[in-house]
Amino acid sequence: MSEQNYQALIKDRIYIGGADDVKEVMENEKADVIFDLRAEAPTNSSDFNRIHSPIVDDQENQEESVKNAIDNVVGAYHEGEKVYFHCGGGSNRTGTVAIGTLLALGKADTIEEAEEKAKAIRPKINVKPEMKAVLKRIYPDA
Repeated sequence: MSEQNYQALIKDRIYIGGADDVKEVMENEKADVIFDLRAEAPTNSSDFNRIHSPIVDDQENQEESVKNAIDNVVGAYHEGEKVYFHCGGGSNRTGTVAIGTLLALGKADTIEEAEEKAKAIRPKINVKPEMKAVLKRIYPDA
């Protein structure tokens, strides 16, 4: 069996990875909803419940889009849905939303702690400084 390229951020409920892993996640985990964080995402229809929740890479002032993506993931989780979210490669935007999700669910108290936990789960996560700044503005006490 090949090693999977996606990971469980929250066991059996929230999965993270890259765009190329969608089919495998759906086959293996049967996710109820997929949040595609890519601004450059294709607009064609999908065989899955795919919600476009774009975050623009390498841009400042992404608070609204990042908070929206985190709220979408957390909302679906609280509704009992199994969630997968991804960007292109699953490192910057996915990492940003993973950190925010851990904070929003009370699984971490600080951005640094949430980042450590997210990187322990998905070592590929590499959140850019502008995205960390966005998280600090969304979670000023974290």
